[in-house]
Amino acid sequence: MAVGIVGWGAYIPRYRIKTREIAEAWGDDALRIRDMYLVEEKAVGYIDEDPVTMAVEASRDALTRAGIAPSEVGAVFAGTESKPYAVKPISSILIDALNLKRQVYSVDMEFACKAGSDAIVNLMGLVKSGLIKYGIAVGTDSSQGEPGEHLEYTVGTGAVAYIIGSTNLVAEIKHTYPFASDTPDFWRRDGSPYPVHGEGFTGEPAYFRHIIGAAKGLMEELGMKPNDFDYAIFHQPNARFPVRVAQMLGFPLEKVKPGIVVDLIGNTYNASALLGLAKVLEEAKPGSRILVVTFGSGAGSNAFYIETTDLLPSRVKLARTVGEMLEDKVYIDYSLYLKYRRIIRMIHG
Repeated sequence: MAVGIVGWGAYIPRYRIKTREIAEAWGDDALRIRDMYLVEEKAVGYIDEDPVTMAVEASRDALTRAGIAPSEVGAVFAGTESKPYAVKPISSILIDALNLKRQVYSVDMEFACKAGSDAIVNLMGLVKSGLIKYGIAVGTDSSQGEPGEHLEYTVGTGAVAYIIGSTNLVAEIKHTYPFASDTPDFWRRDGSPYPVHGEGFTGEPAYFRHIIGAAKGLMEELGMKPNDFDYAIFHQPNARFPVRVAQMLGFPLEKVKPGIVVDLIGNTYNASALLGLAKVLEEAKPGSRILVVTFGSGAGSNAFYIETTDLLPSRVKLARTVGEMLEDKVYIDYSLYLKYRRIIRMIHG
């Protein structure tokens, strides 16, 4: 049974802040920060936006592109590490917000930044088993970064949703490959407002080892090489890492650049690589072969081999595109950024 993407949707908030603005607020060297991360600006949710509202917007567009009724959805899995409730799922809110039926498998998934891709893998299994016809996989995050720390320069806000099914596919997911280990590169303890890095584990032992392990494992199982793919999309904690890992794997920049969005919206955690995929779907031709490799700290990766179908071009303009949302922006200063992120709150007398 062929299983894959029936529809997709994304949501990127309009508000943006330049990394230069953050550097000036803290007295950092703006040019050094830009050269370190290659992130020019990042998306910031408005004061009434959170991972739930963004997930709703992305899912509605995904349903529109899929051309299916909400009643046909049999599961909704939401991947996030920044849900507004410590104990209350996003997925149950989505059931009512999207007018889904009550007989729906609903789960919030957590594995740092790869839980959204885990949602896709799990829904593929439910579809193949015949338990559901369609499922919604969501990756949504309002990423955390402590004010004044370097993570604040790269964390962004956004969401993406994919309808997974076996009919009317715009892209078939032909193969998946996981790679995981206990590597403590990044974590946030219960009750702590901001995460921290295990600095010695962050680069080579975590991100690069796992993405390369998943990508190579998938290609070896399929007997494929980098030149067999038209696009390659990797998790994007900054704009340097995906380019470097592409070079290590043998992918030329022209196959990687179309899927890079972190330089304009920051690292959207569970939406990161999947937003890159959404952007690529907007320009890909039928028969395009796409490699996607997600990454979540702690640490693990999922690699996907995806091939687009003849239905893809007709679905792109049915909803808002990532390209349009990247252009639709309003810049704010650091004080508004602190307010919108609820880092500072207005006090009413």
